[in-house]
Amino acid sequence: MFTRAAVTLTPKCGTQSQVREMATLKAISIRLKSVKNIQKITKSMKMVSAAKYAKAERELKPARSYGQGATAFFDKAEVKQDEKAPNHLVIAMTSDRGLCGAVHTGIARAIKTALPDKPAGTNTKIVCVGDKARSILGRLFKDQILMHFSDIGKKPPTFIDAARVANEIINSGYEFDFGEMYYNTFRSVVSYKPTILPIYNLSNVGAAEKINLYDSLDEDVLRSYNEFALTSLIFFAMKGGSLQ
Repeated sequence: MFTRAAVTLTPKCGTQSQVREMATLKAISIRLKSVKNIQKITKSMKMVSAAKYAKAERELKPARSYGQGATAFFDKAEVKQDEKAPNHLVIAMTSDRGLCGAVHTGIARAIKTALPDKPAGTNTKIVCVGDKARSILGRLFKDQILMHFSDIGKKPPTFIDAARVANEIINSGYEFDFGEMYYNTFRSVVSYKPTILPIYNLSNVGAAEKINLYDSLDEDVLRSYNEFALTSLIFFAMKGGSLQ
């Protein structure tokens, strides 16, 4: 008669467990390798950023003399401007960099707060230096944007860059009576303070109480110096923003 052969079923759970364990260990090994690679890349990026920051900080020190020199002259000559004058100019100094949102927002917020507080009937025009300023302020004050400048902050700013901005403002045909420039004052790697610098027109400088203390200052000399001072202040503000 037929007999049934005994069939022995060997449990496979041990083999499956070993396979799972090997797969898990392999995945962990791959993940650890990826983490180590990311750490290497991050370390390299930190080194590059530190080098760029150190270079920008070194370049900021001599640029401070431009801003401080122009400011000291206006202070000693006691140059003043009337906030109740009809035509105002606001320069918003930012950059085109995409990872400094909070920094640019601080400038835009300060301008947004200041403009409604200006005297009734004030005609205010805004100059946006950097695409970040234009994108933020353009939504709020589209009709008040006089001009804007892009490609700011992607490369270390030069005095020639500042001169181009100043030249466009001077030749814009807009004669302002009261001017201000909003820019970021560097505090630390993670901290900036929105700061306001007065921007004077030629009439304000010529009418200063103590301008006569300086010898040989005719209208042409004053005009040339005032244009140079505007360029110097813009250059100083650009350099401060390049640390972002």
